Amino acid sequence: IMICTILPLFYILGYAISDGSNHFTVSNLTAIADPIHLKSLGLSIEVAFITTVICLVLAYPTALILHNLKLSNKGFIVFLFILPMWMNFMLRILAWQNILSNNGILNNILSAIGLPTVHILYTKVAVILGMVYDFLPYMILPIYNSLSKINDDVIEAAADLGSNWLNTFVKITIPLSRDGIISGIIMVFVPALSSFVVSNLLGGGKVLLIGNVIEQEFTLARNWNLGSGLSIILMLFVLASMSIMNRLDDSENGGMLI
Repeated sequence: IMICTILPLFYILGYAISDGSNHFTVSNLTAIADPIHLKSLGLSIEVAFITTVICLVLAYPTALILHNLKLSNKGFIVFLFILPMWMNFMLRILAWQNILSNNGILNNILSAIGLPTVHILYTKVAVILGMVYDFLPYMILPIYNSLSKINDDVIEAAADLGSNWLNTFVKITIPLSRDGIISGIIMVFVPALSSFVVSNLLGGGKVLLIGNVIEQEFTLARNWNLGSGLSIILMLFVLASMSIMNRLDDSENGGMLI
């Protein structure tokens, strides 16, 4: 654990608090206040938030349907959702380029049925679509696992006491699956916040997230000090977000998630 996590973290921290001459400085950390960096961070938060909300809206009904299916082997259905994750990440995103391009599959279908074409490749919408596709399984699986742990007798008891479906869903099903919801939100929001590959391929350099800024500092500008400083700030922001989610879960459930 020391070699794989702690030592690289201290290595990055060393770059973050030093300049090119190995002198101590905090300018790499305070550089997040630069208007360009703040704009990229704000856009990253916006994209990650929208991605998380869309994934949650799509994942919860899907997980609920999977849970309610009376199948002897539900594992196979779950396997179908996991299967795309086994494909190469770059291939999946490049496939979305073909789907969303001006002459791609989507516009060909729209033209065939007499609807106007859309031009969403290299926009924020395309980045969000790519992230939703990529991270949706990470939202479905924890919610499905939480729903699977709900005792059917509890639902039946609520029905016997006169509770309708909506009331049972709001007051019993959702609260008992809250752990899965919190886990799913964290598993989607955190990688979406720090992502840069999806925005590179589907944003075409026009959607500059904080992950793209950090990646460019390391690879193009070769400024490892500034890149490390921004990485540390992003890591602190991610840890703060996870802490807030855990506190919300603790206040409602009386237990910590992680």
